[in-house]
Amino acid sequence: MTGARGKGAAKNKAEALKPTEDRKVGKRKAPVDKSSIRKAKKERRAKKDPNKPKRPPSAFFVFLEEFRATFKKENPNVKAVSAVGKAAGQRWKSMSEEEKRPYEAKAEKRKADYEKQMKIYNKQQESSANNGVGDDDEGEEEGQEQQDDDEEEEEEEDDDED
Repeated sequence: MTGARGKGAAKNKAEALKPTEDRKVGKRKAPVDKSSIRKAKKERRAKKDPNKPKRPPSAFFVFLEEFRATFKKENPNVKAVSAVGKAAGQRWKSMSEEEKRPYEAKAEKRKADYEKQMKIYNKQQESSANNGVGDDDEGEEEGQEQQDDDEEEEEEEDDDED
């Protein structure tokens, strides 16, 4: 006895290969627009403050800054970012603790500077919250520019020492 094996099973192979007309009838779910889901998630997230200091790089990223320049001089043909990252990772792993120390020291210094900047930033946030003042303080922008200039000068001095 040849009966239907499942719900709505086709009687022969030819019918099984025909496209179903479910789409026309509306039995299937409509496709979901993923862009609307992304927009909803973005709206839920808090906006990032452009005045907030950036987190300091780790010792490896301090090393990577210098390594990129030397790698590009040695390999001008290589344009892939992944190649630079892989080469830097291999070099970092092969380095001894003594070779890593200068990069760790620079990272610690940047971390200390970051913590100072965060204290200033947090004080400004508290004072603006207490006063009910918005984020349009021009003094904060000038202070941030001064901090950026100071950091650039320190990096130049560090480069001169090497």
